[in-house]
Amino acid sequence: MQSRDEKISSGRMTAIQYTILAIFLVLGARLWQLQIARSEEYDALAERNRVRTVPILAPRGKIYDREGRLLVDNYPSFSALLLRDQPRDLKQDLPAIATGLNMQVKDIQDKMRRFAAEPKFRPMTLKDDLTPDELAFIESHRNELPELDVIMANRRLYPRNGFAAHLIGYVGEVSKDMLNNDPAYELYEAGDVVGRSGVEQQYNDILMGQDGSRRTVVNSHGKELQSLEPLSQIPPTPGKPLKLTIDLDMQIAAEEALEGHNGAIVALNPRNGEILAMASRPTFDPNAFSVRISRAEWNRLITDPAKPLLNKAIQAQLPPGSVFKIIMSTAGLQEGIAQTLHVNCGGGKTFYGRFFKCWISEKHGSHGDVDITKGIYQSCDSFFYTLGEKLGIARIAKYAMALGLGQKTHVDLPDEVSGVMPSEEWKIKNFKQKWYAGETISVSIGQGAVATTPIQLARAFGGIVMGGVLHRPHVAFPDQLPDEYKQAMAQYPEEVDIPIDPKNVETITNAMAAVVSPLGTAGSARLEGVDFAGKTGSAQVVSNEGRKNSKKLSGSEYNDNGWFVGLTPRRNSEIVVAVLVEQGQHGALAAGLASQVIKAYVDKQRKHPMQVVESGKPVEMTGIWSTPDPDSLSGERLHAARFMLPASSIHLTNMWAGCPHDSRRDAGATTQPGTAVPHGLCPVPLFATAFPGSGKE
Repeated sequence: MQSRDEKISSGRMTAIQYTILAIFLVLGARLWQLQIARSEEYDALAERNRVRTVPILAPRGKIYDREGRLLVDNYPSFSALLLRDQPRDLKQDLPAIATGLNMQVKDIQDKMRRFAAEPKFRPMTLKDDLTPDELAFIESHRNELPELDVIMANRRLYPRNGFAAHLIGYVGEVSKDMLNNDPAYELYEAGDVVGRSGVEQQYNDILMGQDGSRRTVVNSHGKELQSLEPLSQIPPTPGKPLKLTIDLDMQIAAEEALEGHNGAIVALNPRNGEILAMASRPTFDPNAFSVRISRAEWNRLITDPAKPLLNKAIQAQLPPGSVFKIIMSTAGLQEGIAQTLHVNCGGGKTFYGRFFKCWISEKHGSHGDVDITKGIYQSCDSFFYTLGEKLGIARIAKYAMALGLGQKTHVDLPDEVSGVMPSEEWKIKNFKQKWYAGETISVSIGQGAVATTPIQLARAFGGIVMGGVLHRPHVAFPDQLPDEYKQAMAQYPEEVDIPIDPKNVETITNAMAAVVSPLGTAGSARLEGVDFAGKTGSAQVVSNEGRKNSKKLSGSEYNDNGWFVGLTPRRNSEIVVAVLVEQGQHGALAAGLASQVIKAYVDKQRKHPMQVVESGKPVEMTGIWSTPDPDSLSGERLHAARFMLPASSIHLTNMWAGCPHDSRRDAGATTQPGTAVPHGLCPVPLFATAFPGSGKE
């Protein structure tokens, strides 16, 4: 047994000393790491426990028509944010959050996965356009759910009923696929709201603006205690407004004309390429995209066989039918063939051992002796079969491509298609086959492999009637665009000059004027007192042989497509209107729609804007106005149309119409006190043009 006075052995004492030294070394190293090596990092973490950076979202720039009338507005909205840097188990809180915000837990989890790669201190937008009940839920659960916060945002407010939807486009969040696969979005972050189609996408950098931020002091529960000094705030930079070449009056006329039909209308000024109207049907509601479209609605849109998301003015590439005969006429006259060509139409003609019918044979008739003028206004297939045989595919393709067919117009809208203009080279390249002479006969009346878009035909016709000068179509005024946009578009010529003999232009345009006369194929579209000209066309969806052999072609979806391109005046035209009516059967229907747009244009030119209205006479207003709509996310519904006001009901000093019951919309209002607008409508404060009117619409 050891004595109590026995000393500890030297070996054991050494071990204890080394152990104590090791402990002090570990503590010293950790202290050095906390206070020196990672001091800035931990200071930042501590600061974030006390100070929170809250984003201030920049509103997108508003969009106006050529006269400064509002097309696209913004409205204030509240969004729920998920603060992922909170020291809480977010997974445990998800059921409560989902219930309070009327969401599915799975949807929240999907969002969190998409944001997993983002820094934790960046708030994640959980839900947009919160209802009053959802706002109250967040405010009343600040202590239990400190990871929830609210931010105000400005959401897009588009006209309802799909008005100009394909032209304007819509906005949406940047997706993971866009960030990973599209270089155009490499500077954006997940959750950013950007333009996804139309003008919104094309000019997103102009319209988007730059978000700001503010710093606030919060407690341990995430409750905001105070804002820091104003110097710490970064104010947002709003997006810039954008004025389009679109004329709201013409857009309304195009939308009204196309209502009830599937197809497209595009109207442009051939003197400078400015697009005055562009409509496509069926359409969609871009307001459904401005927050977040439901999966069911998205699936409905993308599976609809009528393709409502397709801008058919620039994306529908279809055979143009007899409208192509104007291209043929230009080629034939320029080559010195069509001037003296006379063809006896007996209901069709035989080429290369095959009989090709003329459309008149369906009525058991014939055109008799046909020259170039009659060939155009009577749309005689036999004449153009013969002209095509004499020209050959090489010369047909040469003139068609010179006039812009088979290639993009480079309009300043995304996703334009190029169409197809067949040739010997084209067939060898795409099918490794030679061109057969019989194929030229079909091409000569705009059938076969020819495929064009409405905007291509509008530009081509405009170029012909302008003596061979073609302008690049555009929807934004070039002088208001930043240099980077101008440089990007500089690679495409603003103007192409193709020499066309003035005598040939006169021959073609005079014959086109006869198309809308009692002698022509669109006599019902004639406008009294208007120098209106154009060309009809109908194009088969399937071949005659296919129709004969198939048992499934009884539905109207296999009816011919109807085309018409019209203009006024017939030479040096001010406006060209191209119309496509899917399953429209005959070009006469499309011609009637074009005449509505032409008439609206002529009527407007004959009136005098800003004319002082005599007492007692009505005033015609054109614009967009809002009405209360409790079912809408914004609480209002936008409309676009023409309507009449009594002259006494509006102050004509500067033609602003305001809404007295809406503080957001009465700036600059000049309506007389106590004046009620018709039907309880509330015009948005836009620059409205007033004309003396008859009171009839």
